[in-house]
Amino acid sequence: MTLFPGVALITGAASGIGRATALAFATAGCQKIATADRSVEGLAQTQDLITKEAPNAAVEAIMVNVALPESVVAMTARTVARWGRIDYAVNAAGIQGPAQRSTELTLDDFNAINNVNYRGLWLCSRAELAQMSTQTPLPSHDGRPGNRGAIVHIASQPGVVSRSTAPAYCASKSAVISLTRSDAIDV
Repeated sequence: MTLFPGVALITGAASGIGRATALAFATAGCQKIATADRSVEGLAQTQDLITKEAPNAAVEAIMVNVALPESVVAMTARTVARWGRIDYAVNAAGIQGPAQRSTELTLDDFNAINNVNYRGLWLCSRAELAQMSTQTPLPSHDGRPGNRGAIVHIASQPGVVSRSTAPAYCASKSAVISLTRSDAIDV
């Protein structure tokens, strides 16, 4: 019996932590995995890796720009259209941006970083929470009461301990931590 009988949705799945998370779900026995990213090529590589590691896993590769509300809504809708629910969401999409101090960072770069790392994560979380709140609880593997879903937001150490030449990145990851805490209280 798998620990993950439900549906997983992972953003940022074309590389890095997102790809590793998608592979971890597959090797742990999750059979329904939606991978999402703006890199179609990277998503194809992730799907190939999943197929190699877990041939029975079904993968739905979804092109998404998490900074755009309509793209996030479409990603969520496509996942639900395929499998009827979302049980495990991992929001790993993120960008670092240029290594510059605040006085050197352009407004466009500041906005690009925050539109993906903070706003984009919030858009994903909002859509995932809305979907999960409508679902019947998924039974647990060990007889405990089931739940309607779980969401993991990927932040990073600079969200807690800032570093030089990354003001927007550090602030965006700090915002992710605060958003996660706030949503945990509200839900």
